[in-house]
This record gives sequence, C-alpha cells and structure tokens, in this order.
Amino acid sequence: MESRHLFTFLVVVEVGGFTRAAQKLDYAQSSITAQIQALEAELGQPLFDRISKKIILTDAGRRLLPYAQEIHRMHSLAQNALRAENEVSGVLRIGAPESLAAFRLPGIIKEFRGQYPQVQITLKPGVCWELAESVRSGELDLAFLLQPEAEYKDLCSETLIHEEMTLIAPPDHPLLQQECVEPHHLKNETILFTETGCTYRILFERHLNSQGVFPDPKLEFWSIEAIKQCVMSGLGISFLPLISVRSELAAGKLARLNWNDESQRVATQTVYHQKKWKSPALQEFLLTVEKHAAMWRSTNTNEGVLNSVVQ
Repeated sequence: MESRHLFTFLVVVEVGGFTRAAQKLDYAQSSITAQIQALEAELGQPLFDRISKKIILTDAGRRLLPYAQEIHRMHSLAQNALRAENEVSGVLRIGAPESLAAFRLPGIIKEFRGQYPQVQITLKPGVCWELAESVRSGELDLAFLLQPEAEYKDLCSETLIHEEMTLIAPPDHPLLQQECVEPHHLKNETILFTETGCTYRILFERHLNSQGVFPDPKLEFWSIEAIKQCVMSGLGISFLPLISVRSELAAGKLARLNWNDESQRVATQTVYHQKKWKSPALQEFLLTVEKHAAMWRSTNTNEGVLNSVVQ
C-alpha cells in the first residue's frame, strides 16, 4: 500500500471530489483516478460511491479513513525526524575520567553550548576501559580517555595531547630536598591513590612494584579534589596529571617532587565507534575539541620553551 495513494485518498475526502483534489495536488484528474483505483484494487473494495456527480465514502472508505490519517501522521513525523538529523540538535552522550571532565572539558562544552544551545549534552564519568566499552555498546557517542596511546580495531581514536604526570606533596615535605625521587624513597610514605582501575594509577603502581615497592593502598579516593585537599593537609603524597594541580602548584599550596614519569606517561585521546553514524552534533563537537586541543598543544610548547630559557 503506497503512502502517496493514501495521501491522495485523504485529499479527495478533504476537498470532496477528484477534480478539486487534482487541482490541490497539481495532478491530472486521470492520475487521481488511477491512484484511487489502484488503492481500491489492492483492498478489493470500493472506497467511494459516485452518486449524482458526488462522491461518498463507502463503509470500507470510512473504516480506512482513520488508518490512512494515522499512517500519514507517522509518515510526516518520520520525515521531520530525518530532516532534524541534518541539523545540529539532539542529544550528545560523552564519557570522560574525572581529571579530563574537570580540567579539559569545561572550555570545550562552554564554547559548543554557546554555538549550539539546542544540543543536550550528558556527561558520564568513569575509568577508561569502562568508557571504551560504553562506546562499543553504543551507550556513549564519544569518550575521552587518559591512558597510554592506544589504537582499537573497532573504534576511531585520536590523540589530542600528551599529558604530563606529577608526584605532588605538601610544600614542606622532606622529599623536596631530593635531587631525584626514586621508588625506594616512597617505601615509608603514605600514598593517596585514585580509584581502582584508573589508568595512571595502574602505571604508577606497576612502576613502584617493579622496583620492589608495594605501597599500602588503604587510602583510595574517587575525587581528585579530595586527594589534593588531603595532600595539602599533610596526609600524604599522590600521583596526578599536571593539569589537575597547576593552580595549586602556582599558588604554592602544593609542591612538585622531582620524579621521573617516563614509564607512566599518558595521553588524552578521543574515541568513537567506527560503524556508528556521526551526527552533525558529534561532527561539530569534534571540531570544537580539535580547536581546543590545538591550543593545549601550543600552550605546552610555549611552556617548554620558557622552561628551557629559564634553565
């Protein structure tokens, strides 16, 4: 049953005749007649009685009418929904670990929302492997990951920036006197850990374990802000991304230990599913992400040049 035949049927009913329907639809009257006849042949019943140059719905026509109206309504809704897919609107589901959600994403989301306020953004926190799985399952449209650079067979990934890690301590900590802090220096230190499954925590612990240091992971936090406050109060030391502690280091509230993070280096990456359609909202969001990533890389380069000059 063709939708255009049903639409023609509705127009004939609305205007009360084949000739008026042809005028409204800009069809030849023979085309209107042919479409109604085709519909009647398919249903096996006449839809109109033709009496004294008037058309009157038959019982079959009256019974078809509400179904034709509903089919036409759903057809219009489907067309509008597909047209809307070409607009920057809808829902964008994003995942990110806390450190990126708090210190990398706010600027991106603010700019994107300013340009596309009709897009609803939902942000899901989590550890990297969980977020990657959520992208695979279709639960998330995009995830930001903070981990060693990785490629996936089923996900498109892009490295935005290599993140510097740092071992932080209270400003009066004795280890600040060490020219280079080694794993054995941490044997008797209280270490404040991020949550289990955190990628850079795994790298940090793995490095310590390889040097015979096995810290007691009894102090575990889900909040980076809580870790920073506890370090500032003198409770212990912690291993965090530099972006998460820049302001506290600059203000002298925290201090940076001389720690070699070469084996624990990570990168900020985006991942999305290879086979999932990239909506206009996702495409525009990725452009905003790349714009900000370029600024991050430029800032890192400028800081590196300044540091080398100072040294």
